[in-house]
Amino acid sequence: MEFISQTLPSRVVFGAGVARTRLGDEVRALGLSRVMLIAAESEIELARELVAPFTDLVAIEFTGVRPHVPSDVADAARAAAADAAVDGLLCIGGGSTTGTAKIVALTTGLPIIAVPTTYAGSEMTPVWGLTTAARKETGTDLRVLPRTVVSDPDLTRTLPAWLASASAFNAIAHCVEAFWGPGANPVNSLSAAEGIRALRVGLDALADGTDEAYDSLLYGTALAGTAFAVAGSGLHHKICHALGGAFDLPHAQTHTVILPHVLAFNEGSIGDDARRISEALGGGQASVALRALEDRQDAPKTLEELGLRADQLDEAIDIVAAKLPIANPREVTRDDIAVILRAAFSGTT
Repeated sequence: MEFISQTLPSRVVFGAGVARTRLGDEVRALGLSRVMLIAAESEIELARELVAPFTDLVAIEFTGVRPHVPSDVADAARAAAADAAVDGLLCIGGGSTTGTAKIVALTTGLPIIAVPTTYAGSEMTPVWGLTTAARKETGTDLRVLPRTVVSDPDLTRTLPAWLASASAFNAIAHCVEAFWGPGANPVNSLSAAEGIRALRVGLDALADGTDEAYDSLLYGTALAGTAFAVAGSGLHHKICHALGGAFDLPHAQTHTVILPHVLAFNEGSIGDDARRISEALGGGQASVALRALEDRQDAPKTLEELGLRADQLDEAIDIVAAKLPIANPREVTRDDIAVILRAAFSGTT
């Protein structure tokens, strides 16, 4: 056996209530005195509540968050940070909010403190994304990895069930792809498997309406983000990022629809990792167990449900195929992309 395992430098503060009791201390610990508070319009009141004890450290607010970080949003956020001469970024929200902070950090090197309110997991990774002219570009840079993540399960309690479910399946996608990403290794796969297990337990608890859901889902999300950050992006994420950027499809739901098809495509080529994924999902063939979990959550099953039109399928196939070759445990051709996307469009297996 031979492998390389590298952990990433990030501090995680996890626990119910920590966003209200520890956030100010974490800002001060980084020596910050003029932070830009980044939150979507829908979450700015929550963000203001959380920073109320240390408003003297907040120099400016930015609320122009949009999915997939369009270039005009990136330009506006960078300009706001420069005009206010901020020395750090405090993002409170989901993956789009974290992504906005990252695109500012990418060109400025400003440190990020992230407070997630969904199960996106972006706060645990050095991956950034930027959409220009309907094409989404992604990359990896340690400058965008948040210095500190304050993970408070209480902040996810108000998520609508449909959004919590979709967000959690996005996190499961991070775990699954961590088994075959370019930087996959046995140590990292342990985190990925535990992440899938915790997310499955959390999703079932969410469906049952029990309090166990929130701790399990956010814990699983943290593991998922960490595992994905080490392993890197493969076929699944390349497909989802391409579709999201080109057709403005909802990010988490796109992951939910695509993942069973990519897992089914790969599970015969990943050896014992298929068993590990299966066990984490509760047993049985991995892709079948994943579909069963999605069925229990009444998750979306087709790209058509998400807004992709039949007359856009050929364009979607071309956009993804243009990214070939893609890191994957088995070779991927344009025909394979076509089969995966057509099946995901119609929901066939």
